[in-house]
Amino acid sequence: MTANAIKKEREKRGKRKFRRRPGFTLIEIMVVVVILGMLAAIVVPRIGSNVEEARRTAAKTQIESFVTALEMYRMHNGVYPTTQQGLDALVKKPTLAPIPKKYPPEPYMSRIPDDPWGNPYIYRCPGEKGGYDVISTGRNSEEGGEGWDADITNHEAA
Repeated sequence: MTANAIKKEREKRGKRKFRRRPGFTLIEIMVVVVILGMLAAIVVPRIGSNVEEARRTAAKTQIESFVTALEMYRMHNGVYPTTQQGLDALVKKPTLAPIPKKYPPEPYMSRIPDDPWGNPYIYRCPGEKGGYDVISTGRNSEEGGEGWDADITNHEAA
């Protein structure tokens, strides 16, 4: 190749580098980001309320399992555990009076879980409505509340 031919070939290659390549412009990318943001603003609150409803349902289910175990405890021993004995009486034989005389070799429950918000359940015997109360304080971690912050009790779980 001659020097002129080499020079022309280099010029052609150089021009190719500056050709416009297909792709997205900044405005197109920003439009997509705005659309995704709007979709997230619509979808996330709906998912959030579903998560809260799922937690409330899980708390009701756990309370129902406590109710079943407490009824078995009463059938064997004639009384419910006292407030001082608490729900732990379902996991291991109480050492506080009244000591159950017919505690089975296997406990009524393997463990006492926290509620879905990470708080311990509250147990009272006698309860406000007689019998006993098992309470999850719900999302706000305090007794009382309304809506999503309302307590979940054995009286409404059943």
